[in-house]
Formats: sequence, structure tokens, C-alpha cells
Amino acid sequence: MSKLYLFLSVGLMFGQVSRACDDGNEEEQLAAARYQSEEYFAKAYGYDPVSWNALYYPKTAQVTGYGIPYEGRTASSSLQSRVKPHKKYYNSRTYADENANLAEGRFALGGLGASIINTGLFNNRFSPANTWRPFANFANRIPVSYNPNFDNPLDTFDACTSPSGDAGICVPGSVCSLFRGRPSGSCVLGKVCCVNAVTACGGTVTLNNTYWQSPTTPVSASSTCALTIRLDTKFVEQLKKPICQIRLDFVSFTTAQPTLGTCVDTFQVGGSSSTVPIICGDNSGQHMYLDVPSSAVTPTDVQLIFSFGTGTTTRSWNIKIALLPCGASYLAPTDCLQYYTASTGKVKSFNWQDTTGGAIRQLNNQNYNICFRTELISGQRATQMCLSICSVTNAGDPFSITTPAAVVVANANNLAISTNLAQITTAGLNSNVGTTVSAAGTTLVATCLYDFLLIAGARDANGVEADRYCGNQLNPAVGNALVGNALVPGATTSVQVCTPVRPFRMTYQTDSTEAAIATLNVPTIPAFARADTANTGFCLDYQEQ
Repeated sequence: MSKLYLFLSVGLMFGQVSRACDDGNEEEQLAAARYQSEEYFAKAYGYDPVSWNALYYPKTAQVTGYGIPYEGRTASSSLQSRVKPHKKYYNSRTYADENANLAEGRFALGGLGASIINTGLFNNRFSPANTWRPFANFANRIPVSYNPNFDNPLDTFDACTSPSGDAGICVPGSVCSLFRGRPSGSCVLGKVCCVNAVTACGGTVTLNNTYWQSPTTPVSASSTCALTIRLDTKFVEQLKKPICQIRLDFVSFTTAQPTLGTCVDTFQVGGSSSTVPIICGDNSGQHMYLDVPSSAVTPTDVQLIFSFGTGTTTRSWNIKIALLPCGASYLAPTDCLQYYTASTGKVKSFNWQDTTGGAIRQLNNQNYNICFRTELISGQRATQMCLSICSVTNAGDPFSITTPAAVVVANANNLAISTNLAQITTAGLNSNVGTTVSAAGTTLVATCLYDFLLIAGARDANGVEADRYCGNQLNPAVGNALVGNALVPGATTSVQVCTPVRPFRMTYQTDSTEAAIATLNVPTIPAFARADTANTGFCLDYQEQ
């Protein structure tokens, strides 16, 4: 009797298999030939070097009526091969369908179990004409997914932190060596925490997510240290993803402080089509987006260059270099040196720090755009962005751009900047807005003509609006209170300002000097201005609503 039961069980199993194989639309056919062979196997066997989108930019829901979730330069359709020469043999599902609900990963390999096991281990043992594949669906039962957002730590390329605090990725040691990484610490299953780092001057980078770190030996004064980011054709062809942007993250950045706003130590960028200002000082936590010509058309070397003055200040840096492919959804809009992609956060000018001391930390010759991705707030696109000064704990000045001047009005024919100490002090603490100049006779006195923060359409809670902000408070009030024989512009306190103008962005501009402007040169220097005192730049909290 037991033999009879066994025979019936086997017969039923093969009956189920036969019925399953009769339907040509079942998911038991060969895995789809979705990519050209080089790209497919690069994904299947565990390495996708384009990793910036990874943990930082998960996919988000689209809003009805918009081709893409946010502003930028992303095509409404994804970049993928549509050539399927063997379509009649393969599953009807597309790569995009299969991964529609997976977050983009640092090593984006969702469905690796099905890809490798179905295609490489089981299905290739049977010709397309043979539809009997008893093991074809077995792979789908195995939860092997190399998506970093998958919860199982045994089945992912987990992010890791090295003993020195650098970010890395858990990979086999051979993979780390292949891509010139530095093993630093260990992970589960015998993997290593792989950190890609260059710690020398004169080096070259071709690998995504590489750290450029200051040399272990102290950097001498009056010297130069440079790095080349090479976007060569061979590298681009291997990726199948041409590079259009580079993101620099200043994990740490310390050089000498400027002298009256002018950098003694300088950091500058060459080879980018972006306008990148020279910076120096303390810039840890800051970032830059660099536009480059598409590496598939015009491969371009980008240079990062430090030049050090004669001082003995400690210089150190750790800069993460991310290569961003053309068409990616996380590219910054054109001409945006900085790009913020959260609904709330903090934005600071270069070299701003929460510190006292009275020194000028604002840098000269800054001229760049700061952009903010329009986020989804309660399922709808944000309609305004509000800005207010940062809270400080060390008595730092969160807003100090140009020192306003009191204007003497006692004699209308001899209008001039006040030299009265009380009037100077009062004016220097106030806000200032606009480009209006006071005039009488031949004397012109500037407001926000030379150094300013431009926030188009920004207004306070009472509807008072201004575009250009400077002075020592963030406030759109015009002011002009009479103090003695002089008019003092602005207000004594900062307020929150909000702008409905989208896409949200600000422009920060400073001139080449913090000294007084006593000689006119129209049109470039159209008005007199008093010397700037202890300008620090700005630190603002932003919130999209």
C-alpha cells in the first residue's frame, strides 16, 4: 500500500509541473535579456560602481501631473536598453517592472537570487525549445537580494564604518583589491570593510566614492597639493553610464583663516563647467556639485587644488568624491553649486562657524547658487520655503553680511557716511535690504550692493517683502530711523522669511574686499560703503511647507 501512495504522489507532482509549463506566459521561463551582456553580468555578480544614489536617494512617490518627482535634469523615462533580440523566449516582465518597488541601492542588485540561479544555474541547462524546467521557480523562493535596504544582514552588501571613522562597504577582500580599495576592519562572513582612499598629493582618481585625505605627514607651508579626477573613455565605456556631475563632500576641511576675507590658503577646482569660488577656513560638512561635460562625449579631467600660504596652521582634509551619471534623478540642477534634498535642514556659507572672536570669516569673491529640491509635504509638493537664523550655542553670529552705515542728513548738500561712534554702532547691528542708495549732491551711500544674499520673493509674516538681504539681521524691514543727525536703516532683530518662488534657491555674492569703499568707479563701484566689521556670512535653518 505504501508503494501505491508513493507512486500516486510522484504522479501528482509531475502533473502539476506539466500544467505549469503549458502556459507560455508563466514566470518559469528564462530570465529576461534586459541588458547588453557586459552590464547584465556586472550587475549579476555583485558590483555596480555607481553608488551615490544609493542610501541617500531612495525612490519616492510621484505627484500626479509631474513627469518626475522633483526638479532637475532627469528624463521622464529611465535609461535602459530596450533591445530584446530573444524576446519570444523570455519572461514578459521587464527589468523596470521587477524592480519598481525596490529602493535604489549602493550596490543595486535586487533580485540577485532569481537572476543568478534561474539564469546561470538552472535555466541555462535547458534549451529554449524545452519548456520543462522543474527547478526554474525554486530560485524565487531563496531570499538573496543585494539591496542595502533589505533587512537580512547576511544577504546584503552592508555599509560599514572603519576604525578610523571612514564610510565603507562590506565586500570580499578580492573585490576590494580589484578596485584599489583599502581594507579597514572586518564584516560578517569573512568580508572586509573596504574604503577607497587616496592619501597623497599628485594622485589620480577613477573610482566612484573615493576619499581624498590629507597626507599623513604634515603639509608644509608655501606648497601645493593636487588631485586629478579622471573621467577617461575606457572607464566610462565599462560603466555604460557617462558621468555628468561630481559631488564633493567635505567630511573634514581645515585650512588657515582668511585675512580680511581673502584666502591665504586656497582650495580651488579646475576643469569643471561650474563657477566654483575659492574657499578656505573651516568647511567640514559642506558640499559642492561640479558640472562636467558628459564623459561619453568629452572626457574631462577635473583638478582639485590646495595652495598653502606661509603660515603654520594645521591643514587637514577628507573629501569624498562621488561620480554622478548623466540622467540620474539625483543630479543637481544646472548652475547649483550646492543642492539640498530634504524638506528641512541647515544651510551655511563657506567658513561659517558657531564661534566668537570678532574675526572676519566671510570669504571674498563668492558668487554661487544654493538650490533646494521641492519636496513632498503630506503628499503634495511644497508651496513655500521658510528661512530663519540658526540657533547658536557658542555666541556665533548667524547672519552678518556687510556692515550697514548711518547716513548723515543734517546738511542735505553734504550727505555722507556718519563717523559718530554711537551712530556707527547702532547701524552696524541692524538689518539691511535692497539696492537703494542715499544721495545728495555727489555722495552715494550703498546698502546691499556689494555683499548680499538673494532670496527671491522672500517676505515676513506681515507681508513685507525684499529680495536682497545683508547687514547683521535677517529682516525685510527698510527702517531708516533718525538717530541724532543720521538715518539708520533696517531693524534690530531677525525674523523668519518665506518665499513661494519655485524652484527654491538662493544666491550668495560678495565682492573682493571688506575694506571701506571710498573711491567710485561707475558702473562697477557705484556708491560709497563703510568698512565691514567682523562679518561671518550666514547660517540659516530652512523648512519647506
